[in-house]
Amino acid sequence: MKFRTRSSAIIGTLCLVTSLALATASADEPADPVQPVTASLTEVARAQGPSAGAAGPGDTLWLAERAGTVRVLDDQGLGAPVLDISDETTTDGERGLLGVAFDKAFEHFYISFTDLEGTSTVDEFAVEDGRLRPDTRRTVLTQTQPYANHNGGDIKFGPDGYLYIAFGDGGSGGDPHGNGQKLDTLLGKLLRIDPSGGEPYAIPADNPFVDDANAKDEIWAYGLRNPWRFSFDAGTGDLLIGDVGQSDWEEVDWAPADSKGGENYGWASMEGTHPFGGTEPANHVPPVHEYDRTGLGCSVTGGFVYRGDALPGLRGSYVFSDYCDGTLRTLQLENGEVTGVGDLGVSGGEVISFVEAGDGELYVLSSNGTVSRVDPA
Repeated sequence: MKFRTRSSAIIGTLCLVTSLALATASADEPADPVQPVTASLTEVARAQGPSAGAAGPGDTLWLAERAGTVRVLDDQGLGAPVLDISDETTTDGERGLLGVAFDKAFEHFYISFTDLEGTSTVDEFAVEDGRLRPDTRRTVLTQTQPYANHNGGDIKFGPDGYLYIAFGDGGSGGDPHGNGQKLDTLLGKLLRIDPSGGEPYAIPADNPFVDDANAKDEIWAYGLRNPWRFSFDAGTGDLLIGDVGQSDWEEVDWAPADSKGGENYGWASMEGTHPFGGTEPANHVPPVHEYDRTGLGCSVTGGFVYRGDALPGLRGSYVFSDYCDGTLRTLQLENGEVTGVGDLGVSGGEVISFVEAGDGELYVLSSNGTVSRVDPA
């Protein structure tokens, strides 16, 4: 899929450089050098506050705009809104239309947003012949948010066909309600549900806490602060989560495709591999990568493992960024171990999100409205 460009390519020399230290809990050796890759960012569209996106039917990208609209990007450019819920949400704090997803057959479209009261809401629409059917809208799941920040809101279908939903710890600072480590709340969690298996949804029988009377059945993983963006590797099925830190450390978490769930990523006892609000839990799963805020970074933006064809040298690398720094960064991973850390030498601006197209190519969404494709130089 190659969308028509609306401006010249912004060329950047992307050098996958040798890391001097791996930011994992146990790594103390330098990363192996990797071969340099050159690439460019090509602006393909401009949107109004793009916040998220998903590959849609017919080689399209469906892009969410935070104020509440969804528009379709195809070879002709960015179309008029196909959905407008702007009168149902607000952009104060970290609220708005925060996530979109299709099921694998493109038969249903899901949106994740905060309503006017700030309640996180996941709604479903039927899709017919590539078109949204507004009359089929139904609410799948809601979660009250005590504060206007750390809403999370990302949604993705996993390789297993279930819908995963990321919620932050509820907001404020330092997790004042202890939601990250509590199992009786959906806040600070990654959820896993079957929206087509029941009304309003069903719980997969193999979810890790279905037999625990003191835990929410929907929980897949916990100990998360604000998992703003997560994804599944299209090649392996592995899960990667960019979890925004409190004040010192940003982290990327990982779980293998054959995980049975139940991972505890540590918040708010831990911030990355560092104690924060207590002692390290015995079952803490440390991040595979972390970085501090002594540089320009302040808020990790999780991305995708690149599985496209345009940049063969980048294939298999996890591409992510930071909202404040904007540099496109990479991790090379083997069986959950980081073997190389690099940056691509190019900035996407205030990177809000990445979108993976159906052909595996990656797009970058920036707060200034640009939608850019990662291309060869």
